[in-house]
Amino acid sequence: MRGEGEFLVIPAIDIRAGRCVRLVQGDFARETVYAADPVQVARRWVEQGARRLHLVDLDGARCGTPVNGEAIGRIVRSVDVPCQLGGGLRSTEAIAAVLEQGIEFVIVGSRAVTEPAWLGEIAERWPHRILLGLDVRDGRVAIRGWESEAGIEVGDLLDAAGRLPLAGVIYTAINRDGTLQGPDFGQLEWASHRYVGRLYASGGVASVADIAKLAAMDLAGCIVGKGLYEGTVSLAEAIAVATQVQKG
Repeated sequence: MRGEGEFLVIPAIDIRAGRCVRLVQGDFARETVYAADPVQVARRWVEQGARRLHLVDLDGARCGTPVNGEAIGRIVRSVDVPCQLGGGLRSTEAIAAVLEQGIEFVIVGSRAVTEPAWLGEIAERWPHRILLGLDVRDGRVAIRGWESEAGIEVGDLLDAAGRLPLAGVIYTAINRDGTLQGPDFGQLEWASHRYVGRLYASGGVASVADIAKLAAMDLAGCIVGKGLYEGTVSLAEAIAVATQVQKG
């Protein structure tokens, strides 16, 4: 398996105004608040077996600079598993700051997509610490909090990413994100053949059966959000099923 190890089931903690929320298809007008304190949420997922956490600064993604640093710092100090962070990390200085804060992997999207030379620069400076987030809607890459499109071919980005020392690519199907309609398996199958590195699926995971199917693909892991918060996915069961599928 290209994932080079266990298939990771990674809980998502999306933070807006210091709270744990979920959006539907990235729409800020379609928000559900799940917890006032994201630290409690982080601890719960770790207690249930999470080996990594996926943190998103939604305010940062929208405005272009990190906003929820205080909440993110408290999460990092409160758990003993690696955390990956995305949202508004569009400068080398911002990346250096969150790595210093204790974040293990940094997710870059908007600037990395539009300025490939910068992506190459940060990948070489922090090898295997940078994740490229490709947020795809109808075959096109969205940027700046999913509010505009980059106009760049997804396949070309995956090819370029494969030549860099990245920690991997997170492939998000925007049309499935927050909908509980299941992942876009067709897109993921295509992307897994196009990209030579560690590919993580994101968007639409609604059941343990979805995770079993993803674990059987050539993927490194998947990110699960609304399914966990709405109770359609049990994290402990999902991890157990993914492990069983891998052992075959």
